[in-house]
Amino acid sequence: MIEVDHLSKRYGSVTAVDDVSFKVESGQILGFLGPNGAGKTTTMRIITGYMPATGGTARVAGFDIFEQPIEAKRRIGYLPETPPLYPDMTVREYLAFVARIKGVRQHVGDRVAEVMRKTQTADMADRHCGKLSKGYKQRVGLAQALIHNPEVLVLDEPTAGLDPRQIIEFRQIIRELAGSHTIVLSTHILPEVSQTCQRVVIINRGRVVAVDSPENLTRRLKGAATVLVHSDGPADQVEPLLVGVPGVARVGRGEPVATGASFEVETGQGLDLRRELAAAVVQQGFGLLELRPMRMSLEDIFLSVITDETQAVAPAGETADA
Repeated sequence: MIEVDHLSKRYGSVTAVDDVSFKVESGQILGFLGPNGAGKTTTMRIITGYMPATGGTARVAGFDIFEQPIEAKRRIGYLPETPPLYPDMTVREYLAFVARIKGVRQHVGDRVAEVMRKTQTADMADRHCGKLSKGYKQRVGLAQALIHNPEVLVLDEPTAGLDPRQIIEFRQIIRELAGSHTIVLSTHILPEVSQTCQRVVIINRGRVVAVDSPENLTRRLKGAATVLVHSDGPADQVEPLLVGVPGVARVGRGEPVATGASFEVETGQGLDLRRELAAAVVQQGFGLLELRPMRMSLEDIFLSVITDETQAVAPAGETADA
């Protein structure tokens, strides 16, 4: 549905986007993740046709955004960082106005009512946009992006500045739109991606440093599997039992627990030793209180790839912190 191929954007000697390539399948939610200043917003503006690229191509629903901009834009709904609202219009008036601009000619009122229902803004239909809370402004911004029923939604930092409750509600709205729309969600907020997106593109210093699902990134970066074992037995007696299980690479003490001791057991890649670990503990008469695989959080993944990338591009003779 979206194909970005070797995209770049330069401002004189400064490269904001450097050879970025990725694809988004139909109906998928893609998290476009990176620290502030990484090039996310520039990339989003290029994909949506708001800004020309220096090099590369971008196609939306089969249409080249540079060679066929009108056809491509018809298939895109865009919510920029600041929603483009007219403060003196009511929500209903504003959405009807946007609908006509975007070529909705029939049943405009029905379409406005439908997008207000989807974005949970119907209760604000007759309130002026300038008097809305931050959360409602973001929802109305999403409604204007949806008004022409586009195949692709591009959302740039959609929950920035919202309170925790508003963030949860906005995430739920986005999840409900998946399937009927292909969504690109640009953010630097890690829970946004882990709780909403099926696929992740991580960008740093204008370059893509990782593309995969959160689960595959976890497996790839973690390498060996790690299992948390919590037993009510004495630590100095349980630890040798775990070390003695064939396939165990390392056993380390876990977080302090109220009863017994916990251990982080690292196994060889591709090995599932949970059954053997449980047997080693229980057969010696100790209770097994918890046994579960440990996974890298998206925060761990993000810090890992960003740190590796920063170190890789540090000039010779300098550290990444220099």
